[in-house]
Amino acid sequence: MKYAKLGNSDLNVSQISFGCMSLGADHSENEQLIHRAIELGINTFDTADLYANGFNEETLGAALKGKREKVIIATKVGNQWRKDGSGWDWNPRKAYIKKAVHESLDRLQTDYIDLYQLHGGTIDDPIDEAIEAFEELKSGGYIRAYGISSIRPNVIREWAKKSNMVSVMMQYSLLDKRAEENCLDFLKDQGIGVIVRGALAKGLLAGKPPTAYLNHSNENVQNIQNLLASMEDENRKMRDLALQYVLSNPAVSTIASGIRTMNQLEENASIFNLPFIEPNKFRVLQSDIESFQYEVHR
Repeated sequence: MKYAKLGNSDLNVSQISFGCMSLGADHSENEQLIHRAIELGINTFDTADLYANGFNEETLGAALKGKREKVIIATKVGNQWRKDGSGWDWNPRKAYIKKAVHESLDRLQTDYIDLYQLHGGTIDDPIDEAIEAFEELKSGGYIRAYGISSIRPNVIREWAKKSNMVSVMMQYSLLDKRAEENCLDFLKDQGIGVIVRGALAKGLLAGKPPTAYLNHSNENVQNIQNLLASMEDENRKMRDLALQYVLSNPAVSTIASGIRTMNQLEENASIFNLPFIEPNKFRVLQSDIESFQYEVHR
């Protein structure tokens, strides 16, 4: 496993991190996956209070008992469940953030959260108020650092200008290269780390049957899969090349990879045991796969 500093923080994250949203409903099975991940060198676990209405945090906290000092816990806030359980509403207010953190701490069975992230956001949010909440939680020792989860360039720029955030979680893959236009270089220059989600594009870059994805037609996805398949060798498969492409960007600190099975875990963790993508193959992937731009929230 390789590690990278997350932005300008003191958090050294494994470059493959464990996206906990895919965990199931069985504590024992989840514990086996999480413990094996730690054995393989994965030290960063990303969850959210939204996932499974808090159960995801609970199962992660239970699995990490006795192992807290070995890991980095990242969770998220901002989606408030309705009392009747019918869904959730967006709430980036200071009072809610400062209340929700204690509920997450209880579920995670920890005294502090390493990385606390706003789980979305728009340019119309009370951004200054949300930043105040995160800064106060940091000063109080409840969190070590904070960031946001957003693909909106205007929101990212505003938070970068006003806050001391250390990270942005955003979607980025060979099928979604929008971040290359005006986000990745900007965040690198600002000293803000990128946590990538969706690096395998819902499994389409790991061999799932082709289907339309964002602005890519079914046919385009098939062509991209064929291109990756033509680059496979005895060591690397399509998924490996897709992950290596994302990791090659200097702005990227880690890929939060959704893991459901032990096989997925082993495959993801072994990426650094493989030869890295050659420059000529990287250039083909960079030039021959169409890039789109963000159409809104620019």
